[in-house]
Parts: sequence; structure tokens; C-alpha cells
Amino acid sequence: MAIETVPEWMAGLEDEDLVFIKKFVLASGSLKEMAGEYGVTYPTVRLRLDRLIQKIKLSEDTAADPYIGLIKRLTVNEKLDFDTAKVLISAYKKAKEE
Repeated sequence: MAIETVPEWMAGLEDEDLVFIKKFVLASGSLKEMAGEYGVTYPTVRLRLDRLIQKIKLSEDTAADPYIGLIKRLTVNEKLDFDTAKVLISAYKKAKEE
């Protein structure tokens, strides 16, 4: 019996993100088809896909530095604005250097 391991980048995603990825793959990456599936505009699907790409990239940052990963995750999820995130990360990096 093989033990299934979930890649780290997938473990950090929400169920709805995983469903979106599955539908995207089954649609052969067609944003037009995805827009029809979800009943939204093409730019809305593009924005969701961009945010999903950011979340996946964040998993690498989280592994390297959990604090920076947390700040970036909060920003991607719109819990923290971009300028505040930049200030927090900059201050954190400066404090680590000292």
C-alpha cells in the first residue's frame, strides 16, 4: 500500500482552490470555459488564477521564513494592504540583520 503525500504547495490551499485547479485542468486551461463554468467574466477568472498562483508561490516563502510567508499570505488574501506588508517585511528584515 503506497502512502500518498500531498505536496507542500497543495497542503496550504483551501478546498475551493483545489476544486478550481481541478476544473482548470479539466478545462485544458481555458479561461473562457472557466468563466462559463463559474458564471463570471474572463477578467474575474484571470484575477482568481493570478491570486492562486501567488498563493502557490507563497508556499516557498513560508518554508524559507514563516513570518514573511504569513505577511504575504495575509496580503494575497486581502487581510493586509500591500504598503503595510512592505513596511512589516522591511522592518523584520532590518531587525534580523541587527
